[in-house]
Amino acid sequence: MTTMTHIESRPLRPLFLSYLFPSLIGMMLMSVNILIDGIFVSHGVGPTALAGVNIAVPIFSILLSISLWIGMGGATLYSISLGEGQTKSALKIFTLSFVLMLLVVLPLVSVLLVNLKEIAYLFGASDLTYPYVHEYLRVILLFGVFYTTENLLSIFIRNDGNPKLAMMGLITTSILNILLNYLFVFVFDYGVTGVAFATALSTVAGLMVLSLHFFWKQANLKFVRGFLNWHDTKKIVSIGLPSFVVEASMAVIIIFYNVTFLHYMGADGVTAYAMVNYVHAVLLMVFYGIGMALQPLVSYHYGAGLTGRLTALLKIGIVTSVLFGAITAILIMLFPSQIISLFGDSTVEIQQIAVQGFAHFAIGYLFLGINLVYAEFFQSIERIRLATGIVLMRSIILFVPVLILLPKFFGGQAIWWVFPLVEGITALLTYLISKMNIVFPKKHIQKTGDCS
Repeated sequence: MTTMTHIESRPLRPLFLSYLFPSLIGMMLMSVNILIDGIFVSHGVGPTALAGVNIAVPIFSILLSISLWIGMGGATLYSISLGEGQTKSALKIFTLSFVLMLLVVLPLVSVLLVNLKEIAYLFGASDLTYPYVHEYLRVILLFGVFYTTENLLSIFIRNDGNPKLAMMGLITTSILNILLNYLFVFVFDYGVTGVAFATALSTVAGLMVLSLHFFWKQANLKFVRGFLNWHDTKKIVSIGLPSFVVEASMAVIIIFYNVTFLHYMGADGVTAYAMVNYVHAVLLMVFYGIGMALQPLVSYHYGAGLTGRLTALLKIGIVTSVLFGAITAILIMLFPSQIISLFGDSTVEIQQIAVQGFAHFAIGYLFLGINLVYAEFFQSIERIRLATGIVLMRSIILFVPVLILLPKFFGGQAIWWVFPLVEGITALLTYLISKMNIVFPKKHIQKTGDCS
């Protein structure tokens, strides 16, 4: 019996909550590391350095997107295999995923390091901001494999029935990151380099905590031989694609926003967006955490053929996301200046642009969670085209034309309305499409299960 088999008999709401809270806390803390970097840079170095680090975030996001791509693709197959009672196949998938991640990340980091200056300018750096981009990224990239390994291992540990340890690893990373940031920036005055080292070293510590899972008596996870399988590799890449697109598209979105704000509002607009985007990066991962909590449960139930419980899990996920979205939007609209003030020493004009814009931007959180939950659900039951379609709608297909047209006809302030408009349209289309397309393959329609 695996550590996951007990979930078939547990009532769904408390079962979902037992995965939700560790997932939310873990994903929030993962993204808080970037927010903490922004806060310490803005207070300890200055607004120009903040803009520089914000330009570096898309490149940092590429590493996260790869770990999510391979991690979520592999973990979905892992849980489906456990649901089918195929533990040996599950372990081969885990080992293959780990090796595949290394084969992708190591060459990529090398290429990025060698071409750092060209890539930084391509992503929006200027002569003023490049020194800060360079300081931050040279350290982050050197430790890139640790960051991706921590994320991938955290995903698999959650799928192996130990969401609390996955959370503890990320809590360790986050707390240590805050302490080291303070030490390196305010005590030793290492500037942006110190911020990057704080992130890197805290990640290594978090990875060490996660490694304790291999000593847990109930753990299934271990590395095995004979894992090379071209069919499984293709499935990992295919299933994980929506997760990759979610994170990788963040890089595209940030670049497009930076260019558009620069065109309509100048450098002040770019800095104001940087402040909002640091908070948004945290919130995006929190909403993504709802889907991440669903994934192990949905994939396992899908593998076990419990389609009745699958439908109930989707409903629970949607209700949860709507609740979180409403609370988030209300809090931001009530306290935008208090949130933006976290970033300290900027001009009154920049603060004003950020505060006014964030209040409008926040409406998008009413719809964001719905889109991410649907995408995660379809991904978890191997409906990859649907999952990828949802992600592409909100990040490229709708986003790019709306971002171009809205400020052109309604002025620079309309840029802040792009996010709520695109997420709202995507949510509506997703709901309509889902009503026609939730079809489980015949091999998985075995038993409906208890939907309590």
